Amino acid sequence: MTRAPELSIVIPCFNEAENVRGIVAAVTAEAQRHAASHEIILIDNNSTDGTRDLMRELCAADPRVRAILNNRNYGQMRSPTYAIYQAAGAAVIGMGADFQDPPAMIGEFVRQWRAGAQIVLAQRRSERTSWLLGQTRKHGYRFLARFGDTPVVPGATGFGLFDRRVVDTLARWNEPEPFFRAMLVESGFRLAIVPFDRPERAAGESKNDVAALLSFALSGLAGSAKSLLRLPIILSVWAGAAALALLLAAVIAALLGGPGWALLAATAVTGMFAVLLLFLGLIGEQVRLISERTRNIPLVIEAERINFPPDRAAP
Repeated sequence: MTRAPELSIVIPCFNEAENVRGIVAAVTAEAQRHAASHEIILIDNNSTDGTRDLMRELCAADPRVRAILNNRNYGQMRSPTYAIYQAAGAAVIGMGADFQDPPAMIGEFVRQWRAGAQIVLAQRRSERTSWLLGQTRKHGYRFLARFGDTPVVPGATGFGLFDRRVVDTLARWNEPEPFFRAMLVESGFRLAIVPFDRPERAAGESKNDVAALLSFALSGLAGSAKSLLRLPIILSVWAGAAALALLLAAVIAALLGGPGWALLAATAVTGMFAVLLLFLGLIGEQVRLISERTRNIPLVIEAERINFPPDRAAP
């Protein structure tokens, strides 16, 4: 059996041909400075821009660089988490390929881990982004904080370090769509927070548009906010009280000869339908996750695995 490295750095990629060489070079320099030994695991989500060929070159040049090539795109929840579970290090770092997760923070992560933290999470203090994306993130964190089963760390994207025991524990949970940043907090291991100002991408375009963030948020809510199933009952009470108030207002308006009651009634009905549809959708997401758990499907299916030792063959 090959000796496990002290540090594993996992870097998920999708169409990152402009960044993958640079990020591997930067991470290698930091890992050599702060860890006794290391490995870098690149996992590709079926890129179409030449990222895979560059990964093969990087693996050929350095045996400490390993690669997993997925047979299709499994999304930004399943693929990075799968790669973390394939890491062998005493500590595992998860980070992006676009330099928005600065490699220079690796040293601080390792220092916090050696001081006793089992989970070290980077927390954004600021980020340059569009107003719409900023508001989406802001209110999404508030919603999760209010209704999620466990507290969330606002501004934490999953960039951080995880002790071997943490990784092994979460791998046994068998989550079909792992909302990893919430799972980390839910696990209850010792947590340290490292604030940072997130820079812009080094090159290329972000894949996190509003649609991608919405899909990510819905999966996260379904998997980590089961208490939402009780919320429709509470809302129904308030909606019933509002309906009675609107009915009273409509009667008064009718008696006074005003025309506004019909519009108010239509608005109330539409609003209640919107609430019902929202929570029916969330229930549907939870039912889908139950179905995935019973199927026991893998997080990803590999097309190719490069530079892994024989005792760490694909599962």
